[in-house]
Amino acid sequence: MNTAFSHPARPDLDKLARRRAGAKMGWYMHAFVYVMVNIVLVVLSAANGRTWAMYPLVGWGLGLVIHGAVIWFLAPGGGFYERLVAHERRALGAGDRG
Repeated sequence: MNTAFSHPARPDLDKLARRRAGAKMGWYMHAFVYVMVNIVLVVLSAANGRTWAMYPLVGWGLGLVIHGAVIWFLAPGGGFYERLVAHERRALGAGDRG
């Protein structure tokens, strides 16, 4: 039996790990495309003596930052998300006793 890829007692853990790894891989691909495309745009802009390349850099960069924040802080299984879930569990548990 191959246990390197999934733990028999926690198949949901393996599923969550794969989903989070896929989401992070998506962000890395997004960042790679951002860098490559914006290098070309900066070169084209500089070749024409213009500064218009800063607009896609800033706009798309903001999107990349938001994407990263969602992946690393707000996604299920992330630190911030898990703290919120734990807080809600405690709050619901306290309400059951009273």
